[in-house]
Amino acid sequence: MKITVIGTGYVGLVTGTCFAETGINVVCVDIDAKKIEGLKQGEVPIYEPGLDTVLEKNISKGRIGFTTSLAEGVKDSDAIFIAVGTPPDEDGSADLQYVLGVAQEIGEHLNNYAVIVTKSTVPVGTSYKVKAVVEKALQKRKADIDFDVASNPEFLKEGSAVSDFLKPDRIVVGIESERAEKTMRRLYKPFLLNGHPLLFMDIFSSEMTKYAANSMLATKISFMNDVANLCELVGADIDSVRKGIGSDGRIGNKFIYPGTGYGGSCFPKDVQALIRTADEYGHSLEVLKAVEKVNYRQKAILVEKMKVHYGGNLKNMQFGMWGLSFKPKTDDMREAPSLVIIEQLLAAGASVRVYDPVAMEESERILGDKVSYAKDEYDACIDVDALLIVTEWSEFRMPNFRLLDKVMKEKVIFDGRNVYDPEEMRELDFTYYSIGRETVKSLEGRPTELVH
Repeated sequence: MKITVIGTGYVGLVTGTCFAETGINVVCVDIDAKKIEGLKQGEVPIYEPGLDTVLEKNISKGRIGFTTSLAEGVKDSDAIFIAVGTPPDEDGSADLQYVLGVAQEIGEHLNNYAVIVTKSTVPVGTSYKVKAVVEKALQKRKADIDFDVASNPEFLKEGSAVSDFLKPDRIVVGIESERAEKTMRRLYKPFLLNGHPLLFMDIFSSEMTKYAANSMLATKISFMNDVANLCELVGADIDSVRKGIGSDGRIGNKFIYPGTGYGGSCFPKDVQALIRTADEYGHSLEVLKAVEKVNYRQKAILVEKMKVHYGGNLKNMQFGMWGLSFKPKTDDMREAPSLVIIEQLLAAGASVRVYDPVAMEESERILGDKVSYAKDEYDACIDVDALLIVTEWSEFRMPNFRLLDKVMKEKVIFDGRNVYDPEEMRELDFTYYSIGRETVKSLEGRPTELVH
């Protein structure tokens, strides 16, 4: 069986590599010649734990290849996956120009029956737009070639994408014919042997499932952040509240950790896209609009706390920042809270020295010389007025607080991920702010006190 994956970004490369791992012959197509040449040598253009090892293995086995020629890539393919970007348009709706552009090229080069699968996250109805474009291109060629379209949304988490693909919670496939179902069932047969659920449904429902899933997770995050802010006002502890509600099987304990808001390549644009889709049909998704509003506000929560602490004046102050990526185990900074925080601190006249275990190169690409770059986490804290924890990388969990005491100008930490225990911070005589918990106030030469 041969499949083609068009687009070697995050979704496309993981998809192609993991299918090859099951023994399928895969051809990945991309217009970026430099990227393709690098991939042929096993060079992974994204940071994703474990992906480089699996890719190198399947290149050596001859199960995966790379090309810039779409005509070569789709030749004799049983299934063609469209995995190109769908960036948000100016109004927040998904931009489909790349998806439909690929559909046009598929129609121009298709030479046998294949299932054309939208793997990119696309609005409801996109697969049928793809179908119409392919049909028009085939008609122009006067080529009598059958094909089907299908929707197969991805549910990958950055930082664990390889495991997510090979051991999925569920596989969702939207189809419109028995022939397409047969092809997709054969493609996913290796996963069925391990008991992973394969859910077939109509194409509209499949496309909606992806947006609904991400929007539900984003809703949980914003809800907890909103409740956490209330906890601070009333004197409750969000950690206790989280444990109390998370033990309810109907709620669960995932995605209920408070912080500085969600970011990344999926949640922000998917929430926006679903809101815009509803608006187009005359339906207002009020819950999701509130989710988006809360998330935007939450990204500024640390700066709000800082302004309160420093009496509203951050001018000429210097702050250290640990964490730049939107989450651990990735270098992805798209819609990252760190960018909002940095922008607001710079606007207030402060300077920022940053450190992230893997996102330093990406940070320099985005921020340039707006911030200074540290060689490690302690270098980021030399002579700073305070430290900000923005991404909960594991190496930040047990720092050398004695060293921090020595290098920092003031012993103040603003923790946007609730990494540390307030009681421990009290014992260490740090002033410590977190999300939805008691604030530890430390005055030099005086006992530490806990305040709400």
